[in-house]
Amino acid sequence: MDGEHNSYAHDAALDDTRRNRLPSFAEVLARKTRPPVDLFMFYLFLQREGSEDILDFWLDVQQHENLCRAYFKDVRKSGRTIKEDWPQYWDYARRRGSIYGTVVGFGGNGRGGDLGTKRSTASTGEMLAEQKENGRFDEKERYDARSTSPRSLTPGMYEKDPHRVGSPSEMYDPPRSSTPFSLSGRASALHKRVSRAPTVIPRTAAITRMDLVASAERIYFRYLSPPTHAAMAADPSQNHEIYLPPSLRILTFALSSTREPKSQEDFNALAQVPDMFHAQKDYCFRAMEQDAYPRFLRAKAFGNLTPVSALVRLVLGLVILWIGLAVGFSLIFLDVKPKSKRFFLFLPFTIAILFLISHQYELDPILVFLGQSETTPFRTLRIREPYVRKLLLGRAIWVILLVAACVAALTLIFWAVPGHRL
Repeated sequence: MDGEHNSYAHDAALDDTRRNRLPSFAEVLARKTRPPVDLFMFYLFLQREGSEDILDFWLDVQQHENLCRAYFKDVRKSGRTIKEDWPQYWDYARRRGSIYGTVVGFGGNGRGGDLGTKRSTASTGEMLAEQKENGRFDEKERYDARSTSPRSLTPGMYEKDPHRVGSPSEMYDPPRSSTPFSLSGRASALHKRVSRAPTVIPRTAAITRMDLVASAERIYFRYLSPPTHAAMAADPSQNHEIYLPPSLRILTFALSSTREPKSQEDFNALAQVPDMFHAQKDYCFRAMEQDAYPRFLRAKAFGNLTPVSALVRLVLGLVILWIGLAVGFSLIFLDVKPKSKRFFLFLPFTIAILFLISHQYELDPILVFLGQSETTPFRTLRIREPYVRKLLLGRAIWVILLVAACVAALTLIFWAVPGHRL
């Protein structure tokens, strides 16, 4: 009971801190926000743009790092040190730094510097600290370690080594975009794949290094390996490669989840697996935080319609406005008596202006007053984020006042014009 009370108190404290501000991107990724600015809505937003692969990659790498962290904790619980269990990783981490410094046992005073934060950015560092404090592993979850690679693996790990040669499929380098979000034009917005849940952690058995290799292998061949000509010809929508700048691209993966490492080169490559994708993950975090997330907030914190729904309102608004104007001019040029009948024009004018202004603001005030926001076209969920609800309510009142002013002006104009029968 005390645990539940503390959890509720923590949630209430988070609500109080966000009552007068929009949530940060780190809070969205840490699943600390509520609709319509939660992780589910952000995923749907990226999916409409065809850019959901970058978020899938971030989530999969986050789970890969959680898997590595769980492995290190299991080793320490067994009574062994990481230096005894995995000397190659110990040496690599002390030389190059690692995000697992506190878990591995380096602390902040090792010869490699502050190994717990050396590879982290400020934004992800804040979020990871929150997840370390609140995160727990589910012991009933299972890990799917199947490789998605259709090709043989080649020696070498990183693009920056000029002496390593990739396989023939890697020699094909398709045209790349200049940002992570301009690569999404490869697939139609109407042709979407089903979302895959990120890798989960098994707790029915001890985690092994081959589990770490399988996790890294799946991430590499799903998101970082360039697609072959045959795969692109068969189904272009199955290309999930994300954009990375040249300095962060990984061209080859030197390990296999189906065979144990044997050579010294394999052991050296294995030592890089826990931190292998962290720099790429940080880049994707910053790209989403600076590019997609502000647009997401503009769409969901200041509006409640999807682009398709807004477009439908534009078409209907123009049609109904045309009908209202046609009726209004007919009443004028037929000189219909009594003149007060023209006041009924406010009905089509109200509906038309409401639809047109709703399209302009991407906000339906009626849905806001009902506490609803669209997820997909014409499907809604309840607005639960307090500050977003307050923002949308204020904008909905402004839209209603604007609609009333426009309708009143149009109706009075058509009423004041003297009739003249043609």
